[in-house]
Amino acid sequence: MKQKVFIAADLPETAYRILEQAGFEFAVYRGTGYISGNELLQAVEDADALIPLLAHKIDACVIAAGKKLKIIANYAVGYNNIDLEAARKNQVIVTNTPGVLTETTADLAFGAMIAVARKIAEGDKMVREGRFKGWQAKLLLGCDVYGKTLGIIGMGRIGQAMARRGLGFGMKIIYAGRSAKTLDFPAEFIEIRKLMSKADFILLSLPLNQETRGIINRSLLSEMKPEAFLINIARGEILDEEFLISLLERQKISGAALDVFQNEPEINPRLCALQNTILTPHIGSASLATRDKMAAMAAGEVVRVLSGKPAVNRVI
Repeated sequence: MKQKVFIAADLPETAYRILEQAGFEFAVYRGTGYISGNELLQAVEDADALIPLLAHKIDACVIAAGKKLKIIANYAVGYNNIDLEAARKNQVIVTNTPGVLTETTADLAFGAMIAVARKIAEGDKMVREGRFKGWQAKLLLGCDVYGKTLGIIGMGRIGQAMARRGLGFGMKIIYAGRSAKTLDFPAEFIEIRKLMSKADFILLSLPLNQETRGIINRSLLSEMKPEAFLINIARGEILDEEFLISLLERQKISGAALDVFQNEPEINPRLCALQNTILTPHIGSASLATRDKMAAMAAGEVVRVLSGKPAVNRVI
């Protein structure tokens, strides 16, 4: 009997080709929106492998329902959507897709940073709505990026990729984290509160876990300079979104570029009403090449584990 793989969302065709070539049977959820909890529970009952998105909550109930599950190959670098303890107890291997999306996500973050600083979205909207009446000396005056201070909270792969881009723009790099890192470029390791008060642009690139949930709190956000911008390409739950919105509404900081949100896909309507923001729908890794590579990595892990071989990117 062929081993079965359930894919909880439609992925790039690469994933399907790899599974077909390996001789596995697979089913794909192709419904509108995310698969429901009940549908997911039913789908994993006879599955040997599961490929979910980060948006899918793979809790103890889902894992228990998948009595044949050998691997959960998360289609993401993060894995906070999976109950790792439940997977461990049920001897289910969990994998992710690290490394492959680093540069793509850094591209998005740097582009969003420039866009919010230079009011690009506001300008685009003005032109489309027919409100552009000609060049004016004070029209949409933004902030320079070149030569400013970039503060990075979470100097992992993406943080380092952002730092290298910042250096190309003559930026001074400061960073905060658990400890100083050995880096191949100039950067100053400082305490997080000091970073919040010194940086012109603050990038959040932390993983979401028990330590980082809510770490960028009201107290830290209050340290930001009035001319500073915040860029979040990590997870919405890392910061106090309500207080950030209040700072933006009162123009206590200059702006924010957000690719992730506290309750996504639901977006706080107060955010949408703000002009000093760039809001993107969690598309940090959304390039054709990167998403294709992610599909290949997830499917490849399934093939390896179901064929009795060790996983390459094993989380547990």
